[in-house]
Amino acid sequence: NDQTTGRSGDVWNETKSNFEKEFTCYVFTMAGFAGVKPQSNASFKNWETEIANYIKDNKIEKPIIVGHSMGGGLALAIASDYPELIGKIVVVDALPCLSVLMDPSFTVKENNDCAPMVSQMIAMPDDKFYESQKKFLPRLLEDTSKRDLLLSWSVKSDRKTFAEMYCNFSNTDLRDKIATIKCPSLILLEAYFVNIKPAIETQYKNLKTANFQYANKGLHFIMYDDKEWYLAQLDNFIKA
Repeated sequence: NDQTTGRSGDVWNETKSNFEKEFTCYVFTMAGFAGVKPQSNASFKNWETEIANYIKDNKIEKPIIVGHSMGGGLALAIASDYPELIGKIVVVDALPCLSVLMDPSFTVKENNDCAPMVSQMIAMPDDKFYESQKKFLPRLLEDTSKRDLLLSWSVKSDRKTFAEMYCNFSNTDLRDKIATIKCPSLILLEAYFVNIKPAIETQYKNLKTANFQYANKGLHFIMYDDKEWYLAQLDNFIKA
């Protein structure tokens, strides 16, 4: 599950091929992302509820949820709100409250209005949107061989969903909520975050089951930029 910039579930291909011989793998591309038909009710809370309902409806026993970026936020939220449902979680480069990292005085806005951001995003001409995404990618990913793939997912995403989810997630704070998580939790973080370790781990202070590991190299897309390390961490944690 990976949401920040309209990614496809294919971001998990290498992860899946590593585990599918021993585990049943469910890979989600959320509605509106990477060419998947959008739904009218995109919100962080609705997506969390839909994933939890999917687990219950399909009677999936104690699944291990792996989420990247906003998907990591969803993993934290689901394990908080449905502690009995989940076996383990792996959070790949996500924080309980990303916005507080940029603005220490951040507080969640009640009735946050996403309309201006949605209008702005929808109004942007295709070539401008493409260029803005292309400029942004080198800050997320060192592996140049994967940039075109990520760019194609962004460009195929529904702009309204894209803007709504970005706005929604920017107004999310899970720092208190994660106190209810009971399952083992592996937190994989990009290499840079080791420099601000106290700030990162303070955000997670209410998550009693957290095991923090910092990548050796690369940027936000750890599964591409430090792939061997990432798969080894996952392997140890999932099979433990």
